Amino acid sequence: MPNLITTVRSSLVLKLILSVGATLLITISTWSYFSIAYQKKNLQDEVVSQTERLSNTIKLGTHYAMMLNSRDEINQIIINIARLKEVQSIRIYNKEGAIKFSNHAREVDQITNIRSEACHICHHTDPPQVEVGLAERMRHLPADNGERLLGIISPIHNEPGCSTQNCHFHPADKKVLGALDVVVTLEETEKEIRFMEKGVIGLAGIAFLVTSAIIFVFVLYFVNRPIRKLIAGTEAISKGDYSSSLEVARRDELGQLASAMNLMSREIAQKQAEINAQRDEYENLFNMVPCIITVQDRNYRLVGYNREFASLFDPQPGDFCYHAYKGRTSKCVNCPVEKTFIDGQSHYSEETGISKEGTPTYWLVKTSPVRNEKGEIVAAMEVNLDITHLKELEKMLERSEKKYHEIFNSIPNPVFVLDAESLEIRDCNDAVRVIYGFDRLEILNRNFVQLFPEEDRERGAVHVRTLASINQAKQIRKDGSPFFVDMWISPVEYPGRRALLVTTSDITKRLEAEQQLIQASKMATLGEMATGVAHELNQPLSVIKTASRFFIKKVRNQEPIPAHIISTLSEEIDGHVDRAAKIINHMREFGRKSDKRLDPVSINEVLAKTSEIFSQQLKARGIDLVWDLSDQLPPVRADANRLEQVFINLLINARDAIEEKVQAHPHHKGEKKIYLTSRRRDSFVQVEVRDTGKGIPRALIGRIFEPFFTTKEVGKGTGLGLSISYQIVQDFGGTIRAQSREGEGSAFIISFPATTS
Repeated sequence: MPNLITTVRSSLVLKLILSVGATLLITISTWSYFSIAYQKKNLQDEVVSQTERLSNTIKLGTHYAMMLNSRDEINQIIINIARLKEVQSIRIYNKEGAIKFSNHAREVDQITNIRSEACHICHHTDPPQVEVGLAERMRHLPADNGERLLGIISPIHNEPGCSTQNCHFHPADKKVLGALDVVVTLEETEKEIRFMEKGVIGLAGIAFLVTSAIIFVFVLYFVNRPIRKLIAGTEAISKGDYSSSLEVARRDELGQLASAMNLMSREIAQKQAEINAQRDEYENLFNMVPCIITVQDRNYRLVGYNREFASLFDPQPGDFCYHAYKGRTSKCVNCPVEKTFIDGQSHYSEETGISKEGTPTYWLVKTSPVRNEKGEIVAAMEVNLDITHLKELEKMLERSEKKYHEIFNSIPNPVFVLDAESLEIRDCNDAVRVIYGFDRLEILNRNFVQLFPEEDRERGAVHVRTLASINQAKQIRKDGSPFFVDMWISPVEYPGRRALLVTTSDITKRLEAEQQLIQASKMATLGEMATGVAHELNQPLSVIKTASRFFIKKVRNQEPIPAHIISTLSEEIDGHVDRAAKIINHMREFGRKSDKRLDPVSINEVLAKTSEIFSQQLKARGIDLVWDLSDQLPPVRADANRLEQVFINLLINARDAIEEKVQAHPHHKGEKKIYLTSRRRDSFVQVEVRDTGKGIPRALIGRIFEPFFTTKEVGKGTGLGLSISYQIVQDFGGTIRAQSREGEGSAFIISFPATTS
């Protein structure tokens, strides 16, 4: 019995079947009860109604006989009616309670107790009741054979005809003359009631059993089977089997529940796969992370550790951290794990121990608390980063820094370490004191830009931040004397910050030698230009000579000179004197030494100034200058005097190449032209000097910018012109290259960065 109760309690289907069955049983039982009661009452009421009608029929049937006082006829009527199967007895009582008529002859004239049996219905009150309802006149009697009888007594009222002389006399004040008692058997009615009860109960039982069977089958098929599938599916999910699917092909709530569970299973499978992947990943990370991880309880016993720790220290089961790490028998004095257990915070420390190989080992330690679901600290995680290699590197770094400082200070050139943003000097070597005159402590934290002349500081700061090298930068020593250096700038890290490493090389003496060489080249160029200059000066001198002779002749002959002639000749003399002075000043300016200052210069103006000296000379030799200058070119940063020397060297070379070609082919009539072209190419200004000379052999074109290399005959060239021009162009941040076809001519293309100021 307890097992059955437990089974019922744990089974939804049994609960559902029992609850529905109990409800159905109570419903059908209630319906049966009321149906039986209703049918029984109807049958009983029908029997009473029929008996009442029978009583009325007897009274009506005997009425006439009673009016005639015909006893035999009354007896015969009663006997005839009593022959009915249902009629048990028919009696007529007089008002004294005597039986006057009965279907049983032995009962006639028997006197009954007026207050008992049938008479009691009316005579239980004094005076007796005249009008009594049917329910009060009806009584149930037991028969000798055990059957039930129904008796209905009906009063026989005194009618007006009964008190006349035509009838046997009854006083008019008598309301009731007697009573008719009809007793019928209820055997057939009882049989019908029993049959009806059995039918209703049987029908109720059949309905209950059929309905219960239908409900059982329905619950079994539509509830129990899907529920068992759902249970099996949930059990599979609980065991980690997410591949099976619940096959409940229905659209009702259980089908929706199965679909939801399938979706849940897929989502759980996906989440579980992600969790497994994360778990595997975390486990791999925990084991493969290149640092030591241990988990310790409050007794400092190891409850977990990763593979790195196991490989380094070979811990034993149940080992203590201080024993596994350091071979100690008690905890460390300054234990970060202990601090974490005390305050629940992370702590750092640096520890030293011995590995299982017996070598010294260094770690950087960080601890963190491990809490349970109540927030209580139950363990501490200790993460140790093996810094043994770093310690070795620190020692190597110390040796390297020492060596670096030795090398740094032994470099013969000044070396500066600058802050990349502010350009403040963070460090420098000993050569700075030799070249710049500043002691190391004296120059530290000063701005490197202060070593430039004041007018060059802004541009110098931009160049130091943006360029990898600066050529011929002007610097100022501690005593204020200027000198020139080449700079090389490279970005570095110092220490942990962006910095610039600046190395300078004093080129003052080299520049002085170059300047002397350039000046010598200028003097040679002036010698080359002598014929042209003489021709340029000869023309204004001839005009002045002619005008002076004219004035002398007129004065000697005392001839008057018209005013307009005097004015015209004076203007001619003045103009040619200015021209001669301009040529002389140009020669003097060209011949002087140039400084290193770079200013914005117009390329076209320098080309025009160069042609002033050579135009007449080239015309005298039949060489044409062809100009193709672009308007509105941006200026370039250069020294106009030195740039003019470059163009003069290129014009002289072009002139000589054309003349050498003419000498080599005297009968060949070709073009004798020099093309001067200027144009803008993106952010550069480009100049091209092209001639129609003999050209440069392909094998020699790569050497033409070498010092003292020349293709001219011996005695006609120094080999310095193109070399010096190449150096000057580089000093201005430009490039120069040559293109040539032997026998057709050469072209020199020079490019300079354009500037806006």
